[in-house]
Amino acid sequence: MKIICIGRNYVEHAKELNNAVPSKPVFFMKPDTALLQKNNPFFYPEFSDDVQYETEIVLKINRNGRHIEKKFAHKYFDQIGVGIDFTARDLQAEQKKRGLPWEIAKAFDQSAPVGRFLPVSAFDDLNNINFSLKINGELRQKGNTGNMIFDFGDIISYISKFVSLKTGDLIFTGTPEGVGPIKIDDKFEVFIENEKLLEFNVK
Repeated sequence: MKIICIGRNYVEHAKELNNAVPSKPVFFMKPDTALLQKNNPFFYPEFSDDVQYETEIVLKINRNGRHIEKKFAHKYFDQIGVGIDFTARDLQAEQKKRGLPWEIAKAFDQSAPVGRFLPVSAFDDLNNINFSLKINGELRQKGNTGNMIFDFGDIISYISKFVSLKTGDLIFTGTPEGVGPIKIDDKFEVFIENEKLLEFNVK
């Protein structure tokens, strides 16, 4: 399996990082070694002094496909969950400054915690899903899929023009504004609506 992440998919998040709002989806990938499951702790990596959280809705792909038309995209995922895209922001800034790729800041081990998934049938409107992050009991991020620049169909159709999707792949669909740094002993709780789907500690 692979992890595909959409960047800059919420206008206010793009603005908070002084990035241009894209006219087409922007995506990058994390290897399967980035996956962190079962509410296992995240260990703060020694190579960064500024790891930041980005809370995202995650789609689980349930069939193989390529060159998928948007009108058929809904057939290619059957579960929705939440995840954290951890980013070593200091390493990312250094790479950007030098015009170099920044997988080093995004694709490191355990950089993609993912929680429980819910069936698509549990949602009345995929364009109106509320999700949120609490750290140490304090609300840090909240978003709604209705504010995405590119919706689920746009994302799947666009990615599949370049990269074949396979059963079990995960797509992180972008983060809203409110990203920030983490510290050791932080407790993460991530929700869709009022249901907690992911919980873990930083060690």
